[in-house]
Amino acid sequence: MSTSVSGQNHNESHEPQIPFRQIRALFDEESITVYQAHSSTIATAAVETQRLDASPSFKTTRMTWIKPSWAWMLYRAAYSFKDPGQERILALKMRHGDLVDLLRKGRDVRLERLPHRSIQIGIPPGICRDWVATMIIGIEDVTARARELKRVLEERPGVSDGELVDLGLLPAEKEFEVPKDVEELLDMNMSERLCN
Repeated sequence: MSTSVSGQNHNESHEPQIPFRQIRALFDEESITVYQAHSSTIATAAVETQRLDASPSFKTTRMTWIKPSWAWMLYRAAYSFKDPGQERILALKMRHGDLVDLLRKGRDVRLERLPHRSIQIGIPPGICRDWVATMIIGIEDVTARARELKRVLEERPGVSDGELVDLGLLPAEKEFEVPKDVEELLDMNMSERLCN
């Protein structure tokens, strides 16, 4: 059995087999969306200027983490209620090639492969400055969407993922395919070893 974002169990025999490791994200032909949680000070300035480092509170001298998975972002930030430093959730758009380049820098970028289908990408200070200056092409505050999703899940325990997508609360994430060398770097072909 697998469990969806809405908590409903789905019978795997009726669904296509999803690999154990893959990057699932919201993306179009040019850009991919990744997420970060920030304080209101950082988020407000970032959205207004479309620069993540617009507030002096954002430090490019520290490791920063991005998450391609909406569900994983919400879990880690408790739907924006975890603490004041994570009270606003930002959707950051990047070009496909820039994300792939970050993944290729695996020795410099910290790739935290989580147990099942999720990844967090840690961007160290040297790369962070360039990431902020040249790789982020759009910033949107999605905090209200996160909080509304939490409310709907609490009030309607049987709501399906499809309904959540229709309500605009759950992005229609799909597999973001990466080149073979990146698959190998991320050990994405390990499903049989772990599942058997």
